[in-house]
Amino acid sequence: MSDLFWLSDAQMARLEPYFPKSHGKPRVDDRRVLSGIIFINRNGLRWRDAPKEYGPHKTLYNRWKRWSDKGIFAKMMAGLAAEHGEKKTVMIDATYLKAHRTASSLGVKKG
Repeated sequence: MSDLFWLSDAQMARLEPYFPKSHGKPRVDDRRVLSGIIFINRNGLRWRDAPKEYGPHKTLYNRWKRWSDKGIFAKMMAGLAAEHGEKKTVMIDATYLKAHRTASSLGVKKG
């Protein structure tokens, strides 16, 4: 798969200060796991649909869940935004909902 996303060395260097300290057993490759998490979120995939190059989907989910609960991703985003002097939060939502093919006829009375 040539369209996989991988964080560069420069990107990893900017993110590393926000990583929590490893306690006890060392973490699996941070670049692989974070690249997988970004790939899943960017493409709107289920965790089970993660390409095998990123490792087990359970590892991706567990890291995402633990770091989200601890606020690590929020700190990363706030720190990276602060480096650029942003004072406001700008969000873009590209959500869309699919309607069932009969949804347009629900309000129509027959007869």
